[in-house]
Amino acid sequence: MGLNKYAALVEYDGTPFLGYQSQAGGRTVQDELESALEKLTGLQRRIQAASRTDTGVHAEGQVVSFWIGDRFGVSNIVKGLNYYLPDEIAIRGVCPIDDDFDVRRMAIGRSYRYRIVSRVARAPLKERFALRIGKSLDAVRMREACRFLQGTHDFGAFATSLDEPSVTVRNVAEARISQCGDVVEVWLVANAFLRHQVRNTVGQLVRVGLGKCSVEEFANLIDSGRLGVAGPAASPRGLSLVEVRYASALSFAA
Repeated sequence: MGLNKYAALVEYDGTPFLGYQSQAGGRTVQDELESALEKLTGLQRRIQAASRTDTGVHAEGQVVSFWIGDRFGVSNIVKGLNYYLPDEIAIRGVCPIDDDFDVRRMAIGRSYRYRIVSRVARAPLKERFALRIGKSLDAVRMREACRFLQGTHDFGAFATSLDEPSVTVRNVAEARISQCGDVVEVWLVANAFLRHQVRNTVGQLVRVGLGKCSVEEFANLIDSGRLGVAGPAASPRGLSLVEVRYASALSFAA
């Protein structure tokens, strides 16, 4: 039996997981995906992801890759994996890829959305996937601050920690604020992000929206060289990986 390489578009509710990457001591998305693949094929195989989301972070457009026997077609892979996956995870589609296609290294952009509910009363239908702030946020000031994020900068101030001595320069292609009623959304797109960069950025933007940090102070953090001073990190519950971008779009099918 020959093997073919596939990419899959994955959606998940990250609430019950210790993040994407397999680790000791709890459930992870990677563990569930690999377990489903083993049940479907009878073989143990590793699954690679384009992005390693943290504990409690969600995904609408995570991309993973794996090898599977050539007797499986697209429809059988999608239906088979979804049959064995828990309710919190779903395969939205799959597509064949070249053997040397690396879903992580070949990604040219990652799009994240952070959702905030700005109201005093609890929001039972929203809070599983959003952070509730019990005060009114000034979205206009947050939008003014957000524009300083765009472009190539040293974002070391927005990194919680560095696993090793690392370059902290990243290119943010898009940074914007949208608002609909009491829901404020922060959208960030970059070639790659530092550890907790998005959540620390949102945490600092919330301070701007609450009047605890000026737009100028926010702007001065960028390229400051002051490691890890932005934040505090916003809760993971409001963060979702929306899209992973490639030079040529992957043609996922169900």
